[in-house]
Amino acid sequence: MKETLTPDQEKAENLIAEWFFNTDDLTFVLAGYAGTGKTFLINHVVKNVLHLQAGKEAAFVSPTGKAATVLAQGGTVAGTVHGLIYIRNEDDFDVDENGEIIEKERLSFYKRDQIDESIRLIVVDEASMVNEEMLRDLLSFGVKCLFCGDHAQLPPVSGTCPLLSRPNYALTQIVRQAADNPIIKVATMAREGKDIPFGNFGDRVSVISRRRLTGDIRKRVLTAADQVICGRNKTRTELNGEIRGYLGVPEGTLLPTDGEKLICTLNNWEKPLDAEERFHLVNGIIGRVRNIEEQMDLLATMDFKADRLGEEVGVIADTGIFQFDQYAHGYGDQAVKLTGGAIVHEHNKMLLRRVRAVEQETICRFEFAYAITCHKAQGSEFDNVVVFDESWVFGEERHRWLYTAITRAKERLLIVR
Repeated sequence: MKETLTPDQEKAENLIAEWFFNTDDLTFVLAGYAGTGKTFLINHVVKNVLHLQAGKEAAFVSPTGKAATVLAQGGTVAGTVHGLIYIRNEDDFDVDENGEIIEKERLSFYKRDQIDESIRLIVVDEASMVNEEMLRDLLSFGVKCLFCGDHAQLPPVSGTCPLLSRPNYALTQIVRQAADNPIIKVATMAREGKDIPFGNFGDRVSVISRRRLTGDIRKRVLTAADQVICGRNKTRTELNGEIRGYLGVPEGTLLPTDGEKLICTLNNWEKPLDAEERFHLVNGIIGRVRNIEEQMDLLATMDFKADRLGEEVGVIADTGIFQFDQYAHGYGDQAVKLTGGAIVHEHNKMLLRRVRAVEQETICRFEFAYAITCHKAQGSEFDNVVVFDESWVFGEERHRWLYTAITRAKERLLIVR
């Protein structure tokens, strides 16, 4: 049975086919609002029009591990841009520590000379997160790249190129299946700058006043949510503390406890999350921790398991953010494991003079993730979402902010304002 496309999708299909078969252009940018069927269209075109096998002739990737996870959870064989075009390189080097030569390891990444020659098309999701360096490296292989993304979402904070500001085609027609979805309905209202009234939208979306979210109802709503999203860091901090209390974490407990929900806040491409090394511990990855052991120099060891992805990995984390509301160590700083198992910062000269270092590892950064900001949520999807509407903070971008927050929800949505 032939799959039915909207006229909007048919036009995009024809333009993509013309670009792929009859032009020398390396890029095609497809933009589309939530509910316009971007993912369905891309999969349809790759399989039935371009006749490419996903995962082999067509490589589906995303600039971030969390966005690639969304593709993978939807059934698409996907990975990260980083995993496709960069290769890791491990160098051993000697350091003189008070007359004793210690061997250390340095990990770096280089662009591959070539990618699998069977790849004829690279499909890049969440195109707004592609920065200029990544774009240049992708195009250097001479393989056609189909970029796609939602041009109504908030632009990422920094380091991006304006691919979605000049798309080759933009899908705007909401498909029939999505038109009846109340999440898409309120997202469209937000995108168009319309007021979303209090009340219920079917059995999947509700909009309520903050004054109504109190007592046992508040506790039940916040602890049942798969993700709480807000705008301000002050609100995020307060909500995380409140939810931890609801979950029984003793008052005054600063460090995470077993089973708590954390979000990685710094890219660590040295730390793979799966055996194939398709996904890494990068900014925005959310998961649970256990076996937390406090170390010296505001460090802790812990085991981290990303949600719905990969395997549990051991990490060394900066605990300054939990204890003093700021990180204690800089970007790329290393922790050193000493004989006997103690973990110290690489600049702890006093201990390094007395005890031999046996290995080192980049220090990771995490924060509590029961509530996260909308910017941190970009590229992710969650079944049951509570949005504290703080769009007023973002001025001219307020409609984009609310639209982006709403479209993180897949099944149920509560907007609190």
